[in-house]
Amino acid sequence: MPEALDLLKTRRSVKPIEMTGPAPSPAEIDTLLTVASRVPDHGKLTPWRFIVFSGDARLQIGEKIAAIFSADNPQATADQVAFEKNRLARAPLVVAVVSRAAPHVKIPEWEQMMSAGAAAMNLVHAAYAQDFVASWLTEWYAYDRRVLDALGLQPHERITGFVHIGRPSKSPEDRPRPPLSDIVTHYGG
Repeated sequence: MPEALDLLKTRRSVKPIEMTGPAPSPAEIDTLLTVASRVPDHGKLTPWRFIVFSGDARLQIGEKIAAIFSADNPQATADQVAFEKNRLARAPLVVAVVSRAAPHVKIPEWEQMMSAGAAAMNLVHAAYAQDFVASWLTEWYAYDRRVLDALGLQPHERITGFVHIGRPSKSPEDRPRPPLSDIVTHYGG
């Protein structure tokens, strides 16, 4: 298990703009999603699902994101609109993790949302385990109902995050992490 611990201890997010191809192959994507789906799921509800954006699909949804941005920002420059169009084209692969949390007689919605978060984190870890890098992002379009409708989300569904996956274009630098003494307490005595 030391290899798994090394991966977990050294994982860090890489900006999508610092990612390059090639994208994961279809078989690698299947592995990513298989690992992502192996998370705690109280009640076996599968309160999450995935939307995969690869190839031209990244720009197709980008057109819709840019149109919504333009409608809300008529003064936007061509560069700003182009930036929005390329939101999901910055990395070779993007996977939206969708929370399907809903009221349930036994399972609180909070637990269902946490399961979706665990699926997103497993997806990130699976990417690193396959020698890719990843970044889990939620930006304005993750909360815009018009974008969610364009993605086919149901009214109760929400975006947990867009996980951008690719290869690093440069060696990622780590950032300072909090010392355990700042974030850990021990109960009792």
